[in-house]
Amino acid sequence: QVQFVESGGGLVQPGGSLRLSCAASGSILSILITGWYRQAPGKQRELVATITNGGSTNYAGSVKGRFTISSDNAKNTVYLQMNSLKPEDTAVYYCNTYLPRVQWGQGTQVTVSS
Repeated sequence: QVQFVESGGGLVQPGGSLRLSCAASGSILSILITGWYRQAPGKQRELVATITNGGSTNYAGSVKGRFTISSDNAKNTVYLQMNSLKPEDTAVYYCNTYLPRVQWGQGTQVTVSS
């Protein structure tokens, strides 16, 4: 059983940056693709970025060029570097497998506001 714990969220002004972390535990060797997702108030959860266990990445159009997903296999951790943040990036951010098959964690709140 895989578990993910997200951290690193907070309040940031528009144009600012944050780095989120996703620590994985359990049967991590079974994970082929890890994704960062987000859910804004009143909206459905959406996929933001993915990374394969080989390091290939993909991004949603709304974050391409601003967000970078990376991984540290030694630490079993996936990161999401978020730059040039916009108010519309405000959401709870989660990580999970792609497609999601693990119970969702608590997520980490990101609020972009002046």
